[in-house]
Amino acid sequence: MLVRHKKIFTYTLLILFTFIMMSPLLILISNAFKDNQEILSSFSLIPKSFTLEGFINGWKGNGQVSFSTFYLNTFKVVTPTVLCTIVSSLFVAYGFARFQFPFKKTLFIILISTLMLPNAVVMVPRYLLFKNLGWIDSYRVFIVPAAFATKPFFVFMLVQFIRSIPRDLDEAAKIDGCNSFRILTQILVPICKPAIISAGLFELIWSWNDFFNSLVYINSVEKFTLPLGLRMSLDITTQTNWNSVIAMSLVSIIPPTLIFFFLQKHFVEGVSTSGLKG
Repeated sequence: MLVRHKKIFTYTLLILFTFIMMSPLLILISNAFKDNQEILSSFSLIPKSFTLEGFINGWKGNGQVSFSTFYLNTFKVVTPTVLCTIVSSLFVAYGFARFQFPFKKTLFIILISTLMLPNAVVMVPRYLLFKNLGWIDSYRVFIVPAAFATKPFFVFMLVQFIRSIPRDLDEAAKIDGCNSFRILTQILVPICKPAIISAGLFELIWSWNDFFNSLVYINSVEKFTLPLGLRMSLDITTQTNWNSVIAMSLVSIIPPTLIFFFLQKHFVEGVSTSGLKG
């Protein structure tokens, strides 16, 4: 009987905390289907008058550029950025984890130490560099650096995962005639799948929600990503249509949320094993 009461108490507590943690999302979903007046006057989670006006008006954007453009621009930035980040980080991590070369430890320490650099320190020189290259107001400022393993967090995570894989697999593959590239692509990559997916999900979420860098480097409205498009919807000179802003906020989080839940199993496995072995 005591065990049963403990289970009831535990489940009740978990349900309560789950509701508390999900309350912002529930409020967002509820307000997306309310009109502007009801959002400002009612705190009920159930809309009194169910309406899709926020989605219809919000999708039109500013009349010249719609949210379909913002969506397409976001995919143009996020997709190559995620792919380049994964590939470049994997190659660099493979080099640090499996090869011996001069100043290996020193270079690895320098790479990891960049994690502690505040973004404000590198913002101005990075902007000047991209300006001199003529990359301002283009997506190259996001994609090209990603192709050179500029995210040390992912390199470190993949290094730790690769180090946890026995070298005997590499030696067996060499005996069978595999070179270093085939060992990486045919032996290590399938085993590193959880860590690779975890790195991809992290980069996907960070790139998808990146507002500051997009604000600094993108000037043309027709090149705005979703975060900039949502901010543009908050017109301070006139009355803000909050139902449109909230509806588009809800629409903007759907793709990364679906991808996360679809790959949740691999994500949890990758996070739980990376950095704990080796």
